Amino acid sequence: MKINIIILVASLSIWGCTASQPQEEATNSVSINESKFGTLPDGQETTLYTLKNRQGTAVSITDFGGVITSLIVADKEGDMADIVLGFNEVEHYIAEAPYFGAVIGRYGNRIANGQFTLGTDSYQLATNDGNNHLHGGIKGFDKVLWEAKSFENENAVGIVLTRTSPDMEEGYPGNLTTEVTYTLNNENQIVMEYKATTDKTTVVNLTNHSYFNLSGEASNTILDHVLELPADSFLPVDSTLIPTGELRPVAATPFDFQTPAVIGDRIDHENQQLLYGQGYDHCWVYKDTTDQMKYGGSLYHPQSGRLMKIYTMEPAIQFYSGNFLDGSLTGKSAVAYQYRTGLCLETQHYPDSPNQVAFPTTVLEPGQTYQTKTIYEFGVK
Repeated sequence: MKINIIILVASLSIWGCTASQPQEEATNSVSINESKFGTLPDGQETTLYTLKNRQGTAVSITDFGGVITSLIVADKEGDMADIVLGFNEVEHYIAEAPYFGAVIGRYGNRIANGQFTLGTDSYQLATNDGNNHLHGGIKGFDKVLWEAKSFENENAVGIVLTRTSPDMEEGYPGNLTTEVTYTLNNENQIVMEYKATTDKTTVVNLTNHSYFNLSGEASNTILDHVLELPADSFLPVDSTLIPTGELRPVAATPFDFQTPAVIGDRIDHENQQLLYGQGYDHCWVYKDTTDQMKYGGSLYHPQSGRLMKIYTMEPAIQFYSGNFLDGSLTGKSAVAYQYRTGLCLETQHYPDSPNQVAFPTTVLEPGQTYQTKTIYEFGVK
C-alpha cells in the first residue's frame, strides 16, 4: 500500500496590504545566492542558500540539517524582519541549537524508552531526552550534511536536499533515502516537500522545527501572540512528555484554542497541572484526521500585524512554547534567546506512535513511498 502523507511547509502571502507594494516593486524576478556557511569538524564545507522573490521575501537554508536560518517577511507597514530564531554560523548549529529551523528525522518527537517493535524484531534507539528518544537521536537529520542542488525558473527558485540514512543509523532499521525540497515562488509561497523510501520496514515521522517570533524581535516573548488551533482534542502526557494514550477534549482546559486566544492568557490558566515542562509541549489532534488538506490553524501578532496560517494533511500538530530556552544561547544580532521567546508549530503524526497501536501508523514498508508537504502562509491584518 502506498503511503501518501502530505504536510505543507510554508506559503508566504501578504494579503491586502498596500504598504507592502514597494517591496513588490523592488525586483521583478526570483533569485538564489550561494555562500559559504562554515566548516564541519571533518573538514566538509557547508553552504547557505538564500532564496528571494519579487515581493522581497527571503528565506535562507543551509545544507547542514536542512536548517532554515532566517525568514524575512513584511509587517503591516511593509517593514521587513526576520521571524525565526537561529544562528549566523554553522558551528553553533553543531554544538548548541535545540533543533532551530531543522529537518527532523527519522522520527519527529518522542519515542518512549527509545524502544519499539516491528513484527518480531525489537529496536533500541538512543535515549537523548532522559529515558526517551527525541527527534531522531544524538545525530539525527538536523546534524548531518545533505547533498544540495538548486533550481530556478521564471516564477520560482529552490533547492533539493537528498541523503540516504544508512541501515541502523541511530538504531533505525533500513536504508532510508530521503529528499527534501524547498521552493520559494512569486506568489510568496515557500513550499517544503518530503519524500522517502526504505529497503526494510521502518518508522518515519518527518517535520520542520522552526522557532517563530512574529514580532521580528527575538528579545520579545511569544506570550502576546494569538493562536488558533482547530483541534477538539489533545494528547495528555506523563512527566517525561510521553502520551498516556488518551485523547482528551480540549474544552474547559488551557488547551482550547478552537477560538483564537492570546497564548499568555492560556498558558497562565489555573489548570496548570496539565502543563508539564513549564508550558506547552503537546500534540493537538485535529477534528479532521484524514489525509485531506485542511486548515491547521493560525498565529497572529497584533502589534506587527503579521499573520501565519497553516494548512496540512497531517492528523496533528505539536505546539511547543519555548519552555527550555533560558538565555544561554545567543543568536542572530547578538540576542540572547530567553524563556518563551520563540515557539514551534510542527505538523506531524503523534509522538510514540510506534508503541501505541491506537495511534495512526508511522510504519513505512519497502515498495511504499512516504510523501509530505506542509505550508505556513504569511500575511498581515
